[in-house]
Amino acid sequence: MADPRRGAGGLTRGERIALLTYRLATQPGARWSLRELAAGTGAARSTVSADLTEVARALAQAGDARLETSPGPTGGVRCLPLPSPPRLQQTVRALAEALAKPDRVLAGGFLFLTDVLFSPEWSRLIGECFAAAFLGSRADVVVTVETKGVPIALMTARAMGCPLVLLRRDARVTEGPSVSINYISGSAQRMQSMSVPRRALRAGARALIIDDFMKGGGTARGMCDLLAEVGAQAVAIGVVVATDRPAVKKVAEYRSLLILEQPEDEAWPMRLRAAPWVAGAPDPLTQGAAPAQRPRRRSP
Repeated sequence: MADPRRGAGGLTRGERIALLTYRLATQPGARWSLRELAAGTGAARSTVSADLTEVARALAQAGDARLETSPGPTGGVRCLPLPSPPRLQQTVRALAEALAKPDRVLAGGFLFLTDVLFSPEWSRLIGECFAAAFLGSRADVVVTVETKGVPIALMTARAMGCPLVLLRRDARVTEGPSVSINYISGSAQRMQSMSVPRRALRAGARALIIDDFMKGGGTARGMCDLLAEVGAQAVAIGVVVATDRPAVKKVAEYRSLLILEQPEDEAWPMRLRAAPWVAGAPDPLTQGAAPAQRPRRRSP
């Protein structure tokens, strides 16, 4: 006997909502028209629109993602996996607990992060936190330098619906003509190089820089300078962990999830704490991005 809840060759309401949620969640940032979402459901676009209201309500209530709608013929619906402020704060606290072990402290005041950064679950959560923090930057592309920042930058790009551009330590013949610069690292004070394929970034692109760790800020400064060389603009900088010393970084503005407080001799005990902006993080869809951390300006 046919299910009376189904239309001609269509799905039940519960099945439609499950399918809509799957389509939106598996392609975050992608904009769908009502026609595309209605395809294969056997339902009218007006019916699918009502279903989407329920999907949006459930996602907002859970605090894991939001639906963004744009009216008009070129509009549509997209899913943004942006944690709500309470969920973002919970994630950052859990991250601090996962990293707060004495055996993670390395020589030179660095922190061992590789296992966390390359964890699919942690990299997804961190990327979604960055997406929530920087939604207001209107970035066209996410940029990182090889290699440890790649997983979190990729998950940030996925959550924001942006492409990822990878900056290399050395130019690759397989990527065609590249632009390279030399820069001074902020921590080791060594001359290093960085390059980007010319085809990877268009002039005028708005770039969100994502990296794993910041001590002196030299690598972030190098990325900003390299972007400027190809005519792109660094609109924001996000890092997982920034040290409290030196207080003056080589970039004037950035935002970290965690701050690593270091004693003078750079030995344990060090303390990880959430960055100040995390506690007051606004809803990214209603109040814009949280203010960035502004260290004191460098002396000329």
